[in-house]
Amino acid sequence: MTLHRVALVSALGLALIAVSGCGPRRGEDNGGVPGDTDSSKPFSAISPRETLHFGGTEPFWNGTVIGETLTYATPAQPDGTRITVKRFGGRNGLGLSGTLEGKSFDMTVTPGTCSDGMSDRSFPFSVLLKLGEETRQGCGWTDSRRFTEAKDLAGKPQ
Repeated sequence: MTLHRVALVSALGLALIAVSGCGPRRGEDNGGVPGDTDSSKPFSAISPRETLHFGGTEPFWNGTVIGETLTYATPAQPDGTRITVKRFGGRNGLGLSGTLEGKSFDMTVTPGTCSDGMSDRSFPFSVLLKLGEETRQGCGWTDSRRFTEAKDLAGKPQ
C-alpha cells in the first residue's frame, strides 16, 4: 500500500468515525476525539468469522465480507467480483481496504441506525464506500445483527 493510499484510508476512516455519532463519556469533553478516550480496544462488533452484508442505491451495489474475502456486486455483475481486503478495527467502526478492477476500494462500517431509502428496513450499520474517486453511502447488517422490517399498526410486517 502506498503512502498516499495509507493517508487517504486514514483520513477517510477518521472522518467517518468523527461523524458516526459517538460522543464523549457522560460529563467529559474528549477534545473532539470520538468514543471513550480511555479505551484502546478496537471495534469488535463484527467478527472476521461473521458474514457482513452491505448495499446501497443510486447506483445499486451490494456484497458480503467474510474474513478478508469481499464480494462486490452490481446489476451489471450480479454474481459479483471477489477481492481480498485488509480489515482494520478502529475505535468505532471497521475499515476494509483493497483494490477492485484497478481502483482503490475503501469501505468503513460504523454502528448506527441506517435506512437505504428504498425499503422499510432499518439496518444496524452505516456503510461508506470510496471506490476510486467515487463515494457511495449504504447500509449493512450481519447474521447476528440483522435489519428490522417496518410494522403496521397491528404489529405485522408491511
